[in-house]
Amino acid sequence: MHYQIEPIGIVRSPYKEKFAVPRQPGLVPSARSEIVLQGEANALEAVRGLEQFSHLWLLFLFDQNLEAGWRPTVRPPRLGGNERIGVFASRATFRPNGIGMSAVELIGVRQQGSDVIIELGGVDLVDGTPIVDIKPYIPYSDSLPHAHGGFADGEPTTLPVVFSEKAESQFKGKQLARQRMVITEVLAQDPRPAYKKGKEDNKEYAVHLFDYNVKFTVANDVVTVTALDKPITK
Repeated sequence: MHYQIEPIGIVRSPYKEKFAVPRQPGLVPSARSEIVLQGEANALEAVRGLEQFSHLWLLFLFDQNLEAGWRPTVRPPRLGGNERIGVFASRATFRPNGIGMSAVELIGVRQQGSDVIIELGGVDLVDGTPIVDIKPYIPYSDSLPHAHGGFADGEPTTLPVVFSEKAESQFKGKQLARQRMVITEVLAQDPRPAYKKGKEDNKEYAVHLFDYNVKFTVANDVVTVTALDKPITK
């Protein structure tokens, strides 16, 4: 038997590509995102009472991976990218039905023109990700303080982030303060491939955040933002 799922909204986030998206929600708390509801779900009645909750569960599609199919085993970054485990023992994106879930902070709900928009914090989703359901986070049942986290039991380590003089000059003015913080929190997670970590790496990387191509290097466990390209026009 086959079932059809229609997205009820689309995410708008600073992450314009998969590279450097936080591997779990909440790791970049300064990032602000939103869901623009669509179709029959685009109605204020559908979100009535939602603002009583501080956090939400988002169910979404790994839409950029659906055509690639799924894999029974994966190599999680937390295990160095070398050890294989079953896909169901991971949160890998290549899954039989391509469905993911994230617990995120609810900032607010607003209507803009004909669109109902849900404002969120700590989202770990690429811009344009289809949302298939939204549920309130219920602390007494959803929070399990004595649960075990397997190979991901502890919080990931982070690296210090510094800005070159050239990059720092891009952030003069308070209007860019949040963008600077988001970039710092994203790069502190060290988004490079797992096998690169702990090794000498002379490569300059780039990630599309907001409307900037953020270039950075990693040396001696310090991330240096080397430059921000001019805003990328679509």
